[in-house]
Amino acid sequence: MSETVGTDRAPAPGAVTVMRRQLRDRPVIPLLGLAAALVVAFAIASPKSMGPEWVGIQLRAAIPLAILAGCQTLAMLTGGIDLSVGAVASIVGFLVATLEPNIGTPAALLFAFSAAVLAGLITGIGVGVFRVHPLIMTLAMSLVVFGTANYLQNVLVKIQTGVPDLVRSIGSDTLYAVLPYSLVVFVPVAAVIIFGLRRSGYGRLLFAIGDNPIAARLSGARAWQVLVVLYVISALLAAVAGVLISGLTNVASVNLADNYVLPSVAAAVIGGTSIMGGRGGYGGTIVGALILTLLGSLLGTLGLPEATRQVVFGSIVVAVAAVYARVTAES
Repeated sequence: MSETVGTDRAPAPGAVTVMRRQLRDRPVIPLLGLAAALVVAFAIASPKSMGPEWVGIQLRAAIPLAILAGCQTLAMLTGGIDLSVGAVASIVGFLVATLEPNIGTPAALLFAFSAAVLAGLITGIGVGVFRVHPLIMTLAMSLVVFGTANYLQNVLVKIQTGVPDLVRSIGSDTLYAVLPYSLVVFVPVAAVIIFGLRRSGYGRLLFAIGDNPIAARLSGARAWQVLVVLYVISALLAAVAGVLISGLTNVASVNLADNYVLPSVAAAVIGGTSIMGGRGGYGGTIVGALILTLLGSLLGTLGLPEATRQVVFGSIVVAVAAVYARVTAES
C-alpha cells in the first residue's frame, strides 16, 4: 500500500478572511472605494456642483484635517492620543494674525511655532517622564493653552479677524481652481510622516512602544525620549494646521480649530490606526480625512438641519469605525 507524501495543504482562505486581511494590512484600498462612493452620491445629489472648483474646495478642506489627524496617528501608534491639537492650532493661528502687523509674518510665524513647541514639550514631559496618561495630559494642556490664548486676547484688547496675505493665499487659493496652494505644505509633510514611520528608526520605535512597551524597554529603547519627541512633533503639525485653517477661513480666534479635534481622531481610526497602539499608518489616515470631508459636504448639500447633520455624521463615523474593528477582529 502506497502512502501519499506532502498532500496536506492549508485550506484556501475564505472571502471574509481575505477581506479582513485586506482591511487590516491595506486599508487605503477599501477606503478609496468608500470615498469614491461618496463622490458618486454627491454627484447624484447635486450634479450641477460637480466640477474642478468642487474638487479644489474638498481638497482645501481636507488638508488641515489630514494634518491634525496625522497628530492622532502618531500618538495612537504608541497607545496615546492628543486632545490638545485643537487648542495649539487655534493659538498659533491667533498669534500669527495678531502679531503680524507689528513684527511681520516671518517673525510672527517663528514666535507662534515656538509657543507650539513649548506646549508639545511640556506635554511630552508629562506623558513620557511623569507618566501622566496621554488623555489626561493632553486635555489639561488644551485647557492651559486655551486659557493662555484668552488672556492674550484680553491683554491685546482686540480680536484680529483677518490673517496675513501670505497665510490667506496658502490656505485658500488654488491653481487652475483645482490644486490648492496648501498642497505645497501638505505633500512634504505627508511624505515625511509616511517615510518616517516605515523607514526610520524613530518610526519603528513608535510601533514597538505601542505594540509591546515592555519588550521595547528591555531592548534598550528609552520610551520617555520617544514620547517627548512625539508630542513636540504633534504640536508642530498642529501649528501647521492652525496656519492653514486660519488662511482657509480668513479668521483667527482662540477657538478656531476646536471643531477639528474629534474628527481628527475619527479620521485616524477610520484610516486603520488602532487606538490601542502598534498598528496603523498615515496613508489610511489621509483617506479617512478625505472621507469625513466628503461626508460633511454631502450632508450639507442635502440641506439637512445642523442638528440632524451632526447626528447623521456621528452615526456614520461610529458605524464605519465599528465595521473596521469588527472585520479586523480588533478588541
